[in-house]
Amino acid sequence: MSQQDTAVEKTGWLNRALNSIEVIGNKLPDPAMLFALLMLAVWIASWALSGVSFTEVNPRTGEAIVINNLLAPTSFTAFMASMVQTFVSFPPLGVVLVAMLGLGVAEYTGYINAGLRSILSVTPKMLLTPVLVAVGILSHIAVDAGYVLVIPLGAVIFYAAGRHPLAGIAAAFAGVSGGFSATFFLPSSLDPLLAGLTQASAHLSADPAAAELVINPLNNYFFTTASTVLIIIIGWVLTDKFIEPRLKATKVDGDPAELPTMEPLQDYERKGLRWATFAMVLSGVLLMVSAMPETSAWRSPVNGLLTDSSAPLMQSIVGIIFVFFLIPGVVYGYVAGTAKNHRDIIQGMSKAMSGMGYYIVMAFFCAQFIYAFGQSNLGALVAIKGAHALQQMALPMGFTLVGIVFLSGFINLLVGSASAKWALIGAIMVPMLMELGVSPDLTQAAYRVGDSSTNIITPLLPYFPLIVVFCQKYVKASGIGTLIALMLPFSIAMLVLWTAFLLGFWALDIPLGIGSSYTYPASQ
Repeated sequence: MSQQDTAVEKTGWLNRALNSIEVIGNKLPDPAMLFALLMLAVWIASWALSGVSFTEVNPRTGEAIVINNLLAPTSFTAFMASMVQTFVSFPPLGVVLVAMLGLGVAEYTGYINAGLRSILSVTPKMLLTPVLVAVGILSHIAVDAGYVLVIPLGAVIFYAAGRHPLAGIAAAFAGVSGGFSATFFLPSSLDPLLAGLTQASAHLSADPAAAELVINPLNNYFFTTASTVLIIIIGWVLTDKFIEPRLKATKVDGDPAELPTMEPLQDYERKGLRWATFAMVLSGVLLMVSAMPETSAWRSPVNGLLTDSSAPLMQSIVGIIFVFFLIPGVVYGYVAGTAKNHRDIIQGMSKAMSGMGYYIVMAFFCAQFIYAFGQSNLGALVAIKGAHALQQMALPMGFTLVGIVFLSGFINLLVGSASAKWALIGAIMVPMLMELGVSPDLTQAAYRVGDSSTNIITPLLPYFPLIVVFCQKYVKASGIGTLIALMLPFSIAMLVLWTAFLLGFWALDIPLGIGSSYTYPASQ
């Protein structure tokens, strides 16, 4: 039996297990339809429980919780009348679309592409792995650009350096997808998206003060930024010490004429990159200078610049993301010649929006589900009952956090969308843990760890088949089992070490982010 056959035999049990997960996952409805079905389930549950008396007391009224029948004529007509407002006021909708307008221009004109290629082309051979993982994390600012750009480039630069190309794919995949919730200094569109869903879930709490709670889009920023170091170390050590030695027996048998190469930056790209990066840095400096004076309009008159979510600077995070990528995108386009006039800039925005159609559909049904869930009082009932159950179990908070991480990681194997999972889990977990004094910021951070750690081992990830194709360009026999075998060590290491990292943050009371806390209320 050949070494290749032996390797396939050793991973046979894993292939069978993953095939079962894939079959189960494919039987689940589309996330948008799943929200619609859940909304129907909420309607039916509210009708069935509307006549039941509960002893749980609503802190807002001091009275026993009453489930509202959403199928009653007045409730149903109110739902229909508010449908449009419920959708357009859905917190994640606007912030994601606005951020994507700026990122779309930077990606369309080629600024992001040129920037990533520039970083990778000047990297010393001994630092290829950590830099590749870091660039994968950095690519999150362009949402899915890393999947179609960084991962194939990882194979190219490893192959050009005389290293196994599948190891390059593994390292890049670990950074792009395994480290999806890590942030390399610059926030990504995932930050405001998750924060918006967390805020919507927190408003389902029975606490009267929760209705006014505002979640800062950078509420996990310090934790996710520090996590970058951890993800880079995990990716570096596993790739160089475990993954690549294991691949020595795997022959690169792709057609040399068809293997992609990493094209060097052209003069026009270098020129555009220099001016665009200068424009971005200058924009950052001007923002800092304008925010420094005590009388700055960016500051809150009460609590300063960064410590108060009511400060205009904190309320402008999404707008700042938009501007910070729009400016270098435009500058790069005009200097490099990839944008001839304003119509090309608008075309870049339009292309970005054209890719958001599915998200908008999902957001519509998600918004209606959350509205119905809140109006029914089912969320308050579940939160209070769940809080009482956890109190009776008297589990240490560390065990509760670990439970959230592993629950999120498991559900991620069956539901691919990060926002869809958090909308489902958060609507229950956030208000429930708020009853126990756990802040929405900490609950969200635990979710992000679990969600990212298993991204790289689920065939239901939309880009998973594409990455298998990248592998097949170099090793023709590559399949789902090949990629899973490559990425499983990363997934296990991230799940264990990243969870421990979060527990360390919590134990040492290191701030999770801007305007965040570990307890609810924050002063507790």
